[in-house]
Amino acid sequence: MTGKSRPQMANLRGNLSTYGLTMVAVGACIGSGIFLSPALVAGYLSSPLWILLVWGLGMAHAVTGSLTFSELGSMFPKAGGQYAYFKEIYGPLVAFSFAWTMFVVMNGSAIAALALTFAKYTAFIVPLSNTGTLVLAASAIAVMAVINVLGTNFSDLAAKLFTGLKLAGLAMIIGIGLVLGSPARTGFKLSPATSSSTDPGLGLFAAFGLAFVGVYFSVGGWQHASYLAGEARNPRRTVPRAMILGAIIVGAMYWLTNLGYLFLLPADAIARSSGVAAEAIQTVLPFGATLIAVMIALSALGTVGINTYSVPRIFYALADDGLFFKAFARVHPRFGTPANAIFLQCAWGIFLLFFWGTFADIITYLVFMDGIFMFLTGWGVIRLRKTRPEAERPYRTVGYPWIPILFLLMSAYFVGVTLFVKPVQALAAIGSLLVGWPFYFAFRARNRKAKEKTA
Repeated sequence: MTGKSRPQMANLRGNLSTYGLTMVAVGACIGSGIFLSPALVAGYLSSPLWILLVWGLGMAHAVTGSLTFSELGSMFPKAGGQYAYFKEIYGPLVAFSFAWTMFVVMNGSAIAALALTFAKYTAFIVPLSNTGTLVLAASAIAVMAVINVLGTNFSDLAAKLFTGLKLAGLAMIIGIGLVLGSPARTGFKLSPATSSSTDPGLGLFAAFGLAFVGVYFSVGGWQHASYLAGEARNPRRTVPRAMILGAIIVGAMYWLTNLGYLFLLPADAIARSSGVAAEAIQTVLPFGATLIAVMIALSALGTVGINTYSVPRIFYALADDGLFFKAFARVHPRFGTPANAIFLQCAWGIFLLFFWGTFADIITYLVFMDGIFMFLTGWGVIRLRKTRPEAERPYRTVGYPWIPILFLLMSAYFVGVTLFVKPVQALAAIGSLLVGWPFYFAFRARNRKAKEKTA
């Protein structure tokens, strides 16, 4: 296509350092999951040992995933992250499928849910009606969209600020739990109980996999650093470092946070909790509930900003390839950011906010699809070692092939358990993916006709 028939590509500005990208990776992980998912995990696993083991598995999945992804990040330091990888490894249909599900399912729903979490915890401090809560959530999405359009310097600063606050809040939970908590009072014992606490007929293998849904939702997000490769300084070095550091930091802090919870509350109380962080801190500090509500609100708001900051680059890259709506490829002439992609993703997030009202019912549906694309990314590293052995690899996965294989096994286990135990959510996710394919073939046909006209 010529410049007249295709949106003109503009260079995204390379301002992001390793520290800034690491804050994006960490901040994208730490949203509302660590404050909500522990109850889901404890609802399936009755023993502190198994609770800590499943959070340990989450850390292992994040670290092995970041080590695996980083090889691709160094080979293809382009805007769009996984979209760019899939296009190189599997071709445009798989790349489009990933971007499509990110838009209609994963990122749009995540933005809506995180904004709603921010509004609900704000309502804990300042009473709001149901309508007022939804309006505040929509306003938060809109404000974050504007901040992210103003430029990567603004977005980078916001990511660092909110992520710093979230890390400080988690450090507070860990410190209070380990110093002021009482394992004897909560009955904390590392005994290998094997039963599910909510369904005696559910075996440990399935219960562990279902518990991992909440863990997976919580630890996911470190790969967001790869979406910003086009705006990073020396991306072949900074992107891999940011993903690996982000995964290690988040995995370690989440494991320690859950240890702190278990020192403050019995496992069965965690399973019944609707706000485990607030209830845990309140056992030793009366004012803890309000303090934690403020922390969670800021955490969720910061993650809304990061999701509206990083993921629209995928749609920008897809549209520039002529496989998405042209408006998504336009870059703001003054700020050098993919403004249309940001605004359109946020508008869709606001629509989903009012359409669903809550994200709780679709968490399993979301992470099932994410797990499939994680598996495809991991397999891509092994495939490229065979099909492009001479390609330049500034970073090579440590422990290859065992690290990627371990990542693939964990991803396959999660996807398989979800498919067999929660088939409705899994099949709904697959259906959402297939709905996008007619659009893909329509875009391909449009591109082919445009090329014929200019030939």
